[in-house]
Amino acid sequence: MTKHRIAILSDTHDLLRPEVKEILASCEVILHAGDIMSKGIMEEINGIAPTYFVRGNADKEWAEDLPQELKIELFGIRFYIVHNKKFISISNDEADVILYGHTHKYEEKRVGNTLYFNPGSCGPRRVHQEITMAVMTVEEGTKTFTIERIDIAQTPVKQEQKPKDITTVIKGIIKDMRANRKVEDIAKRNHVTEEFVRQVLQIYTTHPGIDMDGILNRLPE
Repeated sequence: MTKHRIAILSDTHDLLRPEVKEILASCEVILHAGDIMSKGIMEEINGIAPTYFVRGNADKEWAEDLPQELKIELFGIRFYIVHNKKFISISNDEADVILYGHTHKYEEKRVGNTLYFNPGSCGPRRVHQEITMAVMTVEEGTKTFTIERIDIAQTPVKQEQKPKDITTVIKGIIKDMRANRKVEDIAKRNHVTEEFVRQVLQIYTTHPGIDMDGILNRLPE
């Protein structure tokens, strides 16, 4: 009996890890539940296998053509995809799998015959959170499937990404952002990597009113 593999991920936040790319390449189709954060990452994922995306809260003007929610059927399984669980707009009987992200926390929950599923985040790691995604295997013609949770090992962060006086640097990054400087210029001015600048700006712009402790707690270890 033919089996089909579907990669399921969310909240990549402008980071596509080599381990994740290898898993994606082993699948026929990819489902992404939002917070891609850059057109380049979206195009790279879609170039690995046909991908269905929804728009997350961190996906700005470049993603305005992406749907906020999506209903599709793959290999006999009905999917409904939305980024934030609180915006689900369908009833249980309209989908076999309701897929969402946003919280960065892996979750599988059955409600009747419907699976509510969050693959977690395989992007930059938040403090004390795991890096996860999933692969669904569907048996053709049976409407049955299994889900394999995949835990991605944390790649050590380079020392230069976390300067000693990190609070001062973060304040400098935010100040430069308000001055409409480009990421590469901000990185040079504050003597950090562009990746670190993107991480700080992503946290700051997607959490209105966040304080310094909130930013520090959300930065990858």
